[in-house]
Amino acid sequence: MSQTTAAERGARRRTAAAPDADGTFSHRQIVTILVGLMVAMFLAALDQTVVSTAIRTIADDLQGYDLQAWATTAFLITSTIATPLYGKLSDIYGPRPFYLFAISIFVVGSVLCGMADSMYQLAAFRAVQGIGAGGLMSLAFVIIGNIVPPRERSRYQGYFMAVFGSSSVLGPVIGGFFAGQGSLVGVEGWRWIFFINVPLGAVAFVTIWRVLHLPHERREHRIDWPGALALITFLVPLLVIAEQGRTWGWTSGRALACYAIGAVGFALFVLAERAYRDDALLPLRLFRNRTFTVSGVGSVVMGAGMFGGLLLLPQYLQIVHGSSATVAGLQMTPLVLGIMSGGIISGTTISRTGKYKVFPLVGVALMVVALLSLSFVVQADTSVWKMVPFMVMLGLGLGFNFQPVILAVQNAVSPREIGVATSSVTFFRQMGGTIGTAAFLSILFTRLPTEVGGRIGEVAGANPEAAAQAQQLQQGGMDGLLADTTRIAEFPLLVAPFREGFTATIDLVFLIAAGVVAIGFFVFLFLPQLALSDKSGIQAQQDEATAAAGERNDVDDAGQQAMQGAGAAAPTSTPPPAGRPGDDPAR
Repeated sequence: MSQTTAAERGARRRTAAAPDADGTFSHRQIVTILVGLMVAMFLAALDQTVVSTAIRTIADDLQGYDLQAWATTAFLITSTIATPLYGKLSDIYGPRPFYLFAISIFVVGSVLCGMADSMYQLAAFRAVQGIGAGGLMSLAFVIIGNIVPPRERSRYQGYFMAVFGSSSVLGPVIGGFFAGQGSLVGVEGWRWIFFINVPLGAVAFVTIWRVLHLPHERREHRIDWPGALALITFLVPLLVIAEQGRTWGWTSGRALACYAIGAVGFALFVLAERAYRDDALLPLRLFRNRTFTVSGVGSVVMGAGMFGGLLLLPQYLQIVHGSSATVAGLQMTPLVLGIMSGGIISGTTISRTGKYKVFPLVGVALMVVALLSLSFVVQADTSVWKMVPFMVMLGLGLGFNFQPVILAVQNAVSPREIGVATSSVTFFRQMGGTIGTAAFLSILFTRLPTEVGGRIGEVAGANPEAAAQAQQLQQGGMDGLLADTTRIAEFPLLVAPFREGFTATIDLVFLIAAGVVAIGFFVFLFLPQLALSDKSGIQAQQDEATAAAGERNDVDDAGQQAMQGAGAAAPTSTPPPAGRPGDDPAR
């Protein structure tokens, strides 16, 4: 009896969470689902900022400071590769099982990271985490695309920007807090950075399990394993060289090997996608859709410029202003508020007017103005308050770009391809961010020795005591100073010229980032302005299925009528008259 009651309760819960017969979800259902999605997205977004804040403490505790970059690289590789896989599989089987899988594997990876005893183990377990993180972000937008019509979608997606923004502020604060604790409940403080994901993940899993019940029609398909393997062959070497190239040298033997393997992987990937056609991991015919192509190229450019700004501002605040990672995170609050405001403003306006093209263009313009202004305004002694308007402007530009681009793609493709299209745009943005981060860091560390060395030389030439300190600094090597910038505090007379040289380099990179982002304006000029559908992905799929069934019925009815008509028009078969005696049978 109890089992029957439990089964009945489960059936009632699924019925209450399911859409109406026409595929419509109520506002309450959407908000309930949104809560679970936001918790899961918060997990992934928070984890990146928390770990980046505490990674030095973690590396010191695990005695692997020189290996810390691999913990980031491993996470980046698996999350980037997993993103398009989740999108394609969600189109075939539905997003619910893969979102639950993503949450589960992320939590498992978090527990393993919290138990790591070496940097090698941490890197391996971060790779496990990345497999889950690749689905937490992209599938959230896929699910919203399935349950909310495009005309209303951006209003709900604005909440995701709030999650992204709040994690950017809270991440450094939480990371700094746990990293600063010797131990909590008998466990090293930094391990709680990973263990805290367990209760958050449990809340997200239970919420999604209970409230997310999407109708889905499974389709016949082939699994594009060759395409997946070729994508791995293409991406892994490129992501490795993007993260390690500055250390190895961009023209070193290992770098050249990565370039060659990546090129071969790309060629194999294109061949596999052509062979698998509609079953491909990334169907090449999607690039014939102008909205998809423009959004993909624009996302690469915007990803590069976005990470350029988000990466350089904390560097400036920590090294030039001497802020801790926690304080720098709080000082970035104006940028985060700009992102959240941009997402909300664009979402409500698009829902009211149905026009989305203007926001990427205005967003790019705001980002270019903000980055250009920062490149001229930022000096070694610039007040943080003086930077606030430009951080807000940069945030608004980012907020105006995130959701409208995804919305445009989801609105332009077939409802059966929302998953692969959405994850592809996310994938392109991640690749742009990876390339941009590698390029801007390379420029930063290539230019720094010249700028810093020149200003230290000027001071040393005018001050004998400063010259003595400069000589001591040179004995340790400029590379050693760039690896640990806190060493400059040992040479008080060189602190000011070091900060001036660092600021000059940051200004140069801001200027280059502005030029990169400006390319996005010309790309988004070609973004079509299509009418936004008033049907969700599920409703559109049901309409397609109904129309297809109607066409089949019409064909069947026409065939039956044709057969009946042919039968009526045919002459009645009667036996020939009997021949009379003497008649010629040939006549």
